[in-house]
Amino acid sequence: MKKLLLLATCAALLAACGAKDSGTSTTPAAAPSTASAPGATTPSTAELGQAAAATQESAGSEQSTGDASLERIAAMPENVQLPGGRWQAGTHYKAIVPAQSTTAEPGQVEVIEVLWLGCPHCYELEPYVESWAKKKPAYVKFVQEHVMWGPVHRAHGKLFYTLQALNRGDLVRKAFDEIHRGGNVLISRTGKDSENASLALAFARANGISEADFKREYNGFGVNTRLQRAEEITRRYRIESVPLVIVNGKYQSGADTAGGNEQLMQLVTDLAASEKSR
Repeated sequence: MKKLLLLATCAALLAACGAKDSGTSTTPAAAPSTASAPGATTPSTAELGQAAAATQESAGSEQSTGDASLERIAAMPENVQLPGGRWQAGTHYKAIVPAQSTTAEPGQVEVIEVLWLGCPHCYELEPYVESWAKKKPAYVKFVQEHVMWGPVHRAHGKLFYTLQALNRGDLVRKAFDEIHRGGNVLISRTGKDSENASLALAFARANGISEADFKREYNGFGVNTRLQRAEEITRRYRIESVPLVIVNGKYQSGADTAGGNEQLMQLVTDLAASEKSR
């Protein structure tokens, strides 16, 4: 029962992680696991994808209800819309009602990307985000946060924040590759925390991180604090699908609404510039 529950959780939220993409999406091919804990097996990407198809309808129903509600209450007055005709409020981006407080300093504009390592749409967006982050304006405070829908997302999130704590953000892309190309989803089929930790450690060691350094951060206060903040963000912004980009606590958008991955990053730049000028 626990095994079935884990797979159902993975599947339902894999289906919800991104309703559409720019049209270049492909289903990752299944491959043997490359880093398994002793005595543990991991669900394959194929298993997750097959189960996701069965739950797509219910996940889509929940998302459409939230979107309809947001459309009703988030009609945006002209003075908070972007100038010009390229981006349409309510179509390419939506208002967050009510607007949320941010951690940005005066003069900064906070941009948050909410992602899940197991989401194929987040994986496709990642190179665009990396490129944008290298040339973003200095006033933009950019933060990546991991969605916290359930145990699977917490397990991936713990690895994600551990890599950040070790200043190995470069390995986030490798973790994406491991899951979506290598066929190793980096979570145990049993869902046991100890086995998830072993798989995460194996990945870290294979990429040059010592066991002592990894365990120090993985089990440390800093990562636990980031996990708690991620849970708060997931709840406060009522995250229903990923990847999602939030600008200054006021606007949200994704590649599906912006018109594609490249368009999304340009929209984020324009929204941030508009907020800077206010």
